[in-house]
Amino acid sequence: MDAKFLARMKDGALLVNAARGPIVDTDALVAEVASGRLRCAVDVVDPEPLPADHPLWDLEGALITPHAGASVDGTLDRAYAPIGAQIRRFAAGEPLENVVSDGY
Repeated sequence: MDAKFLARMKDGALLVNAARGPIVDTDALVAEVASGRLRCAVDVVDPEPLPADHPLWDLEGALITPHAGASVDGTLDRAYAPIGAQIRRFAAGEPLENVVSDGY
């Protein structure tokens, strides 16, 4: 997600990255969040670890959390129920819940 990708996001949008840090151009993200146009919630960044003096730490619209979601007790139990329900809806030809559209 480079500067061009981020520029196409709607004003006020929240970018969430819990995948891999290099997926998002950190400098481009800092520019968008610093401008106040976008917000972000990330638990992975590039570079990793994020240096203590990196500007992302001080941005009002940035939420930075540790990348530790997989180690939370009960994660799989909480994840399987909605995933199973979504698969059953898909198999039955029913509308899916929580669909994210890129607007195209």
